[in-house]
Amino acid sequence: MQDLKVISGNAHRKLAEEIAAHLDISLTLADVRKFSDGEIFVEVKENVRGADVFVVQPTCTPVNDNLMELVIMVDALRRASARRITAVVPYYGYARQDRKNAPRVPISAKVVAEMFQVVGVRRVLCMDLHAGQIQGFFNIPVDHLYAAPVLLEYIKETFDDEVIMVSPDAGGVERTRAFAKRLNSGLAIIDKRRDKPNECEAMNVIGDVRGKTAILMDDMVDTAGTLCAGAKTLLAHGAKEVHACCSHPVLSGPAIERLNASELKSLVVTNSIPLNGKEKRCDKIKVLSVSSLLGDAIYRIHNEDSVSSLFI
Repeated sequence: MQDLKVISGNAHRKLAEEIAAHLDISLTLADVRKFSDGEIFVEVKENVRGADVFVVQPTCTPVNDNLMELVIMVDALRRASARRITAVVPYYGYARQDRKNAPRVPISAKVVAEMFQVVGVRRVLCMDLHAGQIQGFFNIPVDHLYAAPVLLEYIKETFDDEVIMVSPDAGGVERTRAFAKRLNSGLAIIDKRRDKPNECEAMNVIGDVRGKTAILMDDMVDTAGTLCAGAKTLLAHGAKEVHACCSHPVLSGPAIERLNASELKSLVVTNSIPLNGKEKRCDKIKVLSVSSLLGDAIYRIHNEDSVSSLFI
């Protein structure tokens, strides 16, 4: 695999190192830093001419800095004559702005997709998009991975009691149903009303959760308002205890304070986004690694093998 290169920005270097270790290669050396005025400078320190290059860079907080790092790295690689450049974006920023739901608002997820393509990205590898139709914003191949294999394995090994999978809103029913089917468990839905962004009120539960261990499923946890309100509602409807599983630990604003004060027993997330020091002080958070999953997908893409077979 001499022509396979994995390179990382500053967003999540640890994840990139784990992926490279799984592939038994070294990270391609690159100098990615800022000038004193905040402008980003990139210099690739190794020869990538004719190489199949995978740029690992989740566009998480600080979103705009990490996004600019990614596109500038891609431009540097293209000008260095890389044969193909794949953007490995475990967390796709701006994914929640995926449609025009009010007058005079942007579709920012589409803008990001166009930025990738214009600068020279020829393939995208992402995980648990907030909306699956974002794949249609690209005119290049998109491989959409799911953290389900990692999360399912954890649930099977951890919970012996009768569990019921719970969707925190109507939009997550399809995802939660897939987990319930794999676990041969029940399914419940929380009827949620949202008045303002990042604010929600859980209203009712569709399904019987009495005496069961409820596991809330979502693609991301941002301010944790949805999960904390959902846990309170599920316990009020007779659930024995409530846990939560999410792919992306955005954890912005008052999320950690809410989690610590909530009735959630645990929150299981993946390392698609790095946790900072504040988030690591929450004992309820458990992090599972998706480096092997991403590494296997990169290996299959490089060898032109099936990626979907990872989920069969």
